[in-house]
Amino acid sequence: MGHTDEAVTKPLRADARRNRERLVEVAVEAFSTPGRDVSLEAIAKAAGVGIGTLYRHFPTREALVEAAYRSEVARLCDAVPGLLENAPPEVAMRAWMDRFVEYMTAKRGMLDTLRAIIASGGDPFTETKGRLRTAVGDLVGAGAAAGTLRADVDPADVLAAVSGVTLTTADREQAGRLLDLIMDGLRAPGTR
Repeated sequence: MGHTDEAVTKPLRADARRNRERLVEVAVEAFSTPGRDVSLEAIAKAAGVGIGTLYRHFPTREALVEAAYRSEVARLCDAVPGLLENAPPEVAMRAWMDRFVEYMTAKRGMLDTLRAIIASGGDPFTETKGRLRTAVGDLVGAGAAAGTLRADVDPADVLAAVSGVTLTTADREQAGRLLDLIMDGLRAPGTR
């Protein structure tokens, strides 16, 4: 069994878990800056750990990037219940869309490495696509139940539309206007 597999299946001590979480947090921040080539040594230093600790958790740059990517997906998807708890479904959906734009911005800095993972036979996107569809489905379902969002919306279509916004503009204001247009299309008839 490889070192990465052991880290996934064997429970970590509290300090090791904190180190791992901090490394992922710093990596997300570092990789979220497009065009910035960040060394693993710089990530370890910013996380307050030695390079050996980084390599114990993430034996390769690809392992760290994949963990950072999965962490961002989890953060995005795990936000849905809280958003729905604190706001009406249509407001929660729009807030989630803003978070999705942030997620896609973070992912841009990881794309080259994620592509390399895919080229070597891995697929970091398989599990995450399902999680994202489920998150959007929960938002759409809550809105449909409240009568504020259309019930005939496919979550994959919402993801495609919002992804398209992030791919066509880096201007936050324009992205916001485009997301508002998508929201107009998602509203249930008579609620616009």
